[in-house]
Amino acid sequence: MVLSEQAFKKIDRELAKFPADQRQSAVMAALAIAQDETGWVSPEVMQTLADYIGMPAVAVQEVATFYNMYSTKPVGKFKISVCTNLPCALSGGERAAHHLKQKLGIDYKETTADGHFTLVEGECMGACGDAPVMLVNNKRMCSFMSNEKIDSLVNELKEAGK
Repeated sequence: MVLSEQAFKKIDRELAKFPADQRQSAVMAALAIAQDETGWVSPEVMQTLADYIGMPAVAVQEVATFYNMYSTKPVGKFKISVCTNLPCALSGGERAAHHLKQKLGIDYKETTADGHFTLVEGECMGACGDAPVMLVNNKRMCSFMSNEKIDSLVNELKEAGK
């Protein structure tokens, strides 16, 4: 089975929020639930969700590839998204990204050899005044990321990943 019974129960709760003829409206939530469980959204996961929701697999794929919060390729245990939109870039985002790349020894769209970290460019996270901003696993917002705060974050995640 591609997804657990628990994942399907969560998806059912999302599906219940919409009329029966609009089940496809739950696709974003279903993708997030699946990704939380499997770490990324594989073609098999997309097909499973399409069958379960009752929509074409290509429509699920279109959503998964349009939004950058979904990973359609395997990623590390900790996916760090760095906001590189202009306001963040001008307010230290480029500097923060450079420091993170040096610290991890990887570039954007790469994963560390130990499988712990994947680094990606992020779109606007709605916190321009908090720049530079990073997002860990699409859930944890990190603001005002100085080199020291980046070092602390990486060390904390390394410990959590052991």
